[in-house]
Amino acid sequence: MTATDIISRLESVFGQAIIEKKLDALDPYVVVESQHLEAVARYLRDDPELRFEMLNDITGVDYLEPDAKKAAKAGFEPHIEVVYHLSSFSFPGRRFTLKVKLPRWKDNVPGRLPEVPSLCRVWATADWQEREVYDLLGVRFLGHPNLCRILLAEDWVGHPLRKDYEYPLEYHDIRGR
Repeated sequence: MTATDIISRLESVFGQAIIEKKLDALDPYVVVESQHLEAVARYLRDDPELRFEMLNDITGVDYLEPDAKKAAKAGFEPHIEVVYHLSSFSFPGRRFTLKVKLPRWKDNVPGRLPEVPSLCRVWATADWQEREVYDLLGVRFLGHPNLCRILLAEDWVGHPLRKDYEYPLEYHDIRGR
């Protein structure tokens, strides 16, 4: 089954929930509305002709262009993407990518983290991967059983993979740069 076939199936089942697709990417993908993420993920995992049993990884990307001139050329509004790479054990070599686009800040209020449903109930491996994206990029995964920092100290301020993050000059009396 090709990426075109997979995307066609998703579009026929989920319709307008699939808001973007890219077939010619190295890893073909669809962008899904966040409120439909869990249903689409379950379908990709459970449909007998698809069987994406493995969530390889979850990554997050901050699309912020701090320079106004470059922002105009970039051709996108600043946003956060959460990217899910999937593969199938039942159909070796079959891979697919699922994405969700989020505003950089919930309700455009700086400091309020964007939210997306947790996929821990779909793939157990999402547990630690979601915690890593939360910790480093600042995306809140709703329904996660234990959403807390995994790499940084509990009292660390901010999320260092955000492009506007300012590293502290000092942390617990340890001087940085």
